[in-house]
Amino acid sequence: MNHFNTILIANRGEIAVRVIKTAKDMGYETVAVFSEADREALHVSLADTAICIGESAVDKSYLNIDSIIAAAQQTNAQAIHPGYGFLSESAEFAKRCEESGLVFIGPTSHAIAVMGNKTVARHKMMDADVPLVPGYDGPSEDDRVLQKEADRIGYPVMVKAAAGGGGRGIRIVRESKKLIAEVESARAEALSSFGSSELLLEKCIEQARHIEIQVFADQAGNAVYLGERDCSMQRRNQKVIEEAPAPKMDEVLRQRMGEAAVKAAKAVNYVGAGTVEFLVAKDQSFYFLEMNTRLQVEHPVTELITGLDLVDWQLRVAAGEDLPLKQDEIQLKGHAIEVRLYAEDVESGFIPQTGLVRNWETPTGKGIRVDNGIVNGQMITPYYDSMLAKLISYGGTRDEAIRRLRRALKDTVLLGLSSNKPFLLGLLDDPTFAAGNATTRHIEEQYLPEKENQGGYSPMESMWAIAAILLSRTKGATGWRSTGILSWPVRLKFHGEQRDFVVSQDGDTYRVENDDIETQNVIILAEKGGQLSLQINGVHSGANVALDERQHIYIDNRSEVAMFERLSFSEKRDDEELGANLVAPMSGRIADVKVETGDTVNKGDLMVVLESMKMFQELTAQQTGVVSEVYVKVNQQVEVNVPLIDIITNEQGEHEKN
Repeated sequence: MNHFNTILIANRGEIAVRVIKTAKDMGYETVAVFSEADREALHVSLADTAICIGESAVDKSYLNIDSIIAAAQQTNAQAIHPGYGFLSESAEFAKRCEESGLVFIGPTSHAIAVMGNKTVARHKMMDADVPLVPGYDGPSEDDRVLQKEADRIGYPVMVKAAAGGGGRGIRIVRESKKLIAEVESARAEALSSFGSSELLLEKCIEQARHIEIQVFADQAGNAVYLGERDCSMQRRNQKVIEEAPAPKMDEVLRQRMGEAAVKAAKAVNYVGAGTVEFLVAKDQSFYFLEMNTRLQVEHPVTELITGLDLVDWQLRVAAGEDLPLKQDEIQLKGHAIEVRLYAEDVESGFIPQTGLVRNWETPTGKGIRVDNGIVNGQMITPYYDSMLAKLISYGGTRDEAIRRLRRALKDTVLLGLSSNKPFLLGLLDDPTFAAGNATTRHIEEQYLPEKENQGGYSPMESMWAIAAILLSRTKGATGWRSTGILSWPVRLKFHGEQRDFVVSQDGDTYRVENDDIETQNVIILAEKGGQLSLQINGVHSGANVALDERQHIYIDNRSEVAMFERLSFSEKRDDEELGANLVAPMSGRIADVKVETGDTVNKGDLMVVLESMKMFQELTAQQTGVVSEVYVKVNQQVEVNVPLIDIITNEQGEHEKN
């Protein structure tokens, strides 16, 4: 038995909050660690003790093993829970804990090392007779060898970081001639994300579902599986929606996959919570992908359908107890669905966002659970992952779970920076998802292209009207009077769309007019903080709003969320020049610069790779021309809207000659 009374949580955000709550319920003392950027974070205030472990950058705080070990020793913690991400799958961290006499709440360093390298894991699974995707996992330094093996496997083929996870270091290649370019790109991302450029190749299984099995094992060698989760709703290999049980999963397939997952765990003498991930083809054949040697982001859906607390199980197993239940005692009941709420600008290509959380309200109600680690007034920085919260619903049926989750999402308020809330609401209404037929490529190959074909998104007319009233009212209504009615002009912008309005006020009624939309008659019935009760064209409704110091207003009417900017009528813009010159769309680190002063570039050429919140954004030339100035270099930190590269277009060059 391992005796411990105090647990240090080597993580941040919602998972740190999640672990702290269960640990306290079980009677343990808790220690939070935090970086300089997280001094006011929720997990810091919830823990019994908190200690700063370094600067804001992850390599100087949450990835600094020495600092975390020292923090545990300084606070007399006897055990460390790694959460997920950061050091949770670091064999070195687990080994250092073992060597320091600390209980690592997770598998052994050996198991992490074996399963953490996809090449080694494939060999282990082959020995354990677990089905594998056809591929190549030999030496990956020689591009000629990779080209030969990819041609042998057949296209499409997946290039994957051997030491990777979380969707990073992965490229899908559909043509032989494009392989080497994608290999170079995957190598660079793998090296930056995982410290290893080793790659492997796997056959890309088309129209596949991503099904994972939750396994648990104790120190006595007992192992069970706790059902499956369907994680097929993905974008860029990142999970967006997860649910349990998987739609259209029969008991025979569940048992076959569960038993294969247990074999995988026993092959490495696994201890604790783990997830074995599989691809399931249309013919119901399944193939091992990888094993995540930690608690998964999506573990709440398993907890809801089993009625179990998986963190509770982790702590009991780490203390040396046997598993609380045997396989035949585990029952699945009902249906659970989880969505991940990200700080990202979907309309601009899912760019991670930073900024101040000005209004954060979580939903309540039967069957609703919210795991989050943010508070009002918190600054979201570029240093960490852009996921802010998880919304999880439970129902007796899948349809009921979807309905409850849709309502919970509508009741969620996050203002002050853009989020993917409207995107998630759209996915819940997607017919393919509703029918349980989504595959791993559905969002990128069907859902998003269909949305693009429908034209660019513009907020509903009432949203424009609310913004026009509140932004102009905030600055003071000054204008002209006609027949006793005060009127004034307002110019608004939403992304690239600009509209001019005339707002007039007659008593309590605002009239908002524009050539392109129906006239909106608005009465503000009540106003409490950022909550508005409205009557718009005779219909009562509500909205949540937040205004920042830049005269930007964020509006959430439950179905839509939009940010509007008030423009001056005297503001002049050279759109052609702005389109040619490259600026940072988000805060982050310059990972690569592909051009030099004097280079000729064509529209679409890659110029800069920007890393933010663990995501790599490839920035391309928007115009054809000549690079006149390069303002940045590799590893430089930049803020949003900072100039990166200037281009003289052919038209500009001709104009200057004249």
